[in-house]
Amino acid sequence: MRFAVLGSGSGGNSTIVECDGEYLLVDAGLSAKQLNLRLERLHVAPEQISGILLTHEHGDHVRGLDVFLRKCPVPILASIMTSRVVKEGLRESVEWIVFESGQKFSWKGFDFTTFPLPHDAVEPVGYVIARGEHSVGVATDLGHVDSQVTQALKGVQGLVLEANYEWQMLEADQKRPFSTKQRISSQHGHLSNEQAADLIAELVPNGLKRLILGHLSSDCNCPMKAVEVVRERIVGEELEICVASQNEVTPWQTIDEAIDPAFYGDLFDPR
Repeated sequence: MRFAVLGSGSGGNSTIVECDGEYLLVDAGLSAKQLNLRLERLHVAPEQISGILLTHEHGDHVRGLDVFLRKCPVPILASIMTSRVVKEGLRESVEWIVFESGQKFSWKGFDFTTFPLPHDAVEPVGYVIARGEHSVGVATDLGHVDSQVTQALKGVQGLVLEANYEWQMLEADQKRPFSTKQRISSQHGHLSNEQAADLIAELVPNGLKRLILGHLSSDCNCPMKAVEVVRERIVGEELEICVASQNEVTPWQTIDEAIDPAFYGDLFDPR
């Protein structure tokens, strides 16, 4: 099993997971053109995608969905309430596979565990995507880590997790009004570096080996700081960390193989 992030940030988010030739997208928040270009960068044709999993209905997670589906009409997997909202913005009829938040199910040879995320959307969810002995978790857009999130992600070997902001940088930011800062740092907003690091520290002893930090704010965070905070929490533990960006594709993260850090230079932290 392997996974990569096509792009992550306030401008759009999308993750790809592959195992045994089956490809899944988690979210389609980039434009359809960018989704196609970035899939090509990973040597994946759009027609190879088996399905698209949605975490929630916000534009930076579904923006490219409608146009992408016109040329690649694949099934969409989403929670019940998310599907109802997203359907309203789609021009074409598509196949929906809906589930209740917290439900476990199997599809296309994958076993899915869904879990609710504390975020200001109608029914946001995270995913654990498993096949055989391998599993990848995806948890972006959550304001805090509760017991359901921690329990669901324990045992994953790969993880895409948001580290949206650094406290001091958010407080010092002059572009955002106080109300926006409150929303970001609220219980239903986004994770800080420190909150993400605390969760990661719990997951590493349970098998986490490869991590992609995503959804970093361009103004209130930086890759080096995010990695530094995580490293401070897991001193002495082995964990390969990659930082996703808005404009670049991450390298494939393969759970049972080593990654060549030279492939993506500064985006990769091999320690």
